[in-house]
Amino acid sequence: MMTNQQTVQPLEQKMFFDVIQERRSVRAYDPSVKISREEITEMLEQATLAPSSSNLQPWRFLVIDSPELKQKLHPIAFNQQQVLDASAVIAVLGDVESYKKAERIYGQAVEAGFMPADTAKSFMERTVGMYSSLPPEAARQIVMVDGGLISMQLMLIARAKGYDTVPMGGYDKAKFVEAFGIPAHYAPVMLIALGKAANPGHPTTRLPINEVAFFNELPSV
Repeated sequence: MMTNQQTVQPLEQKMFFDVIQERRSVRAYDPSVKISREEITEMLEQATLAPSSSNLQPWRFLVIDSPELKQKLHPIAFNQQQVLDASAVIAVLGDVESYKKAERIYGQAVEAGFMPADTAKSFMERTVGMYSSLPPEAARQIVMVDGGLISMQLMLIARAKGYDTVPMGGYDKAKFVEAFGIPAHYAPVMLIALGKAANPGHPTTRLPINEVAFFNELPSV
């Protein structure tokens, strides 16, 4: 006899897999669709459940939704039309000084009952000592990985809510940093256009899994 849990779980799995399979990189947006800041904030909050190195949560978001600032961003993003037509463009940034929030982060874990105070103190001291002494390129690499994790999570959340996205690496990072006053300790990860598709994203193909996944050892060629 099947239990309720056994019947519900496959449905939940199907819904999740549907979101993954329906996500497309969309470049044509309906400019009349405006996503509220409240809903964008809700999506970002859900996205922050993504994992990060030592749980330092180095992601920072600059949500660009005013027409004037999208016009400003447009040439910096090589005149890509989605910058103007999407409801918002979210700049995902990585804070290489996120270790400065370690005491607060681990303190919250103590308050939530997830970690004893002495363990949190030890974690905080070790984390601050290690991350504050990293070479700049190593610190940047960590926040780029964490920024990629949360970006994918955000795009899937948007699709689950019926919206569309496209990750954008094609923009002049130096000009973006200068034009939008990005602090030096924030590393630009990517831009994500967010809105409602005017035209569906193009379907794409993938390499066969046996050409990209290997068990225990890589092929010699």
